[in-house]
Amino acid sequence: MSAWIKMLSDEEADETLKAALDFARTPHGTVDNVMRVHSLRPSTMNGHVVLYRACLHDPSNTVPMWFQEVISSYVSTLNDCPYSYANHWSNARHLIGDDARADVIEAAILARRPQDAFDGAQLAAMVYAERLTVTPGQITREDVEALRSAGWTDGEILEINQIVGYFNYVNRLLNGLGVTTEGDVVGYYKTE
Repeated sequence: MSAWIKMLSDEEADETLKAALDFARTPHGTVDNVMRVHSLRPSTMNGHVVLYRACLHDPSNTVPMWFQEVISSYVSTLNDCPYSYANHWSNARHLIGDDARADVIEAAILARRPQDAFDGAQLAAMVYAERLTVTPGQITREDVEALRSAGWTDGEILEINQIVGYFNYVNRLLNGLGVTTEGDVVGYYKTE
């Protein structure tokens, strides 16, 4: 079982769900369980797809894609969400393109010690991601000022904020419904 609630197959889908499933299809032509779990409510699937693509795949984003995936992986680690971690760390590792560097980053993420792999602007972003995930009610203007002082533009600060917010949402969706990667193609960049 890949979730604790019923997920409808393509064959069981009515026209509304078929349209939502087609909208949610990956480049592999499949619908990952993170989206299929919405199959009983296609409108939330559509909303989820739009939010995901805006946060992580918008061409106007300027935070480097590999680092977007690192932030995604770190938030998923902080939330103990193996589904998101498996997918987004696979993407990050591929995009980093240097196994030794990726090993250092992964060890730092898993140890919850981003300072072991990052400094400067990247470390400031990781610290913000952790604070927003673990103690969201304690975020202050100074947290945002720290990002700006480290070199992030306001647009990039918004991107970082949205990635962190999205993964806090999706980690709770996945963990709260017991969604697994069973049957999914893990990681967009998976190679044979």
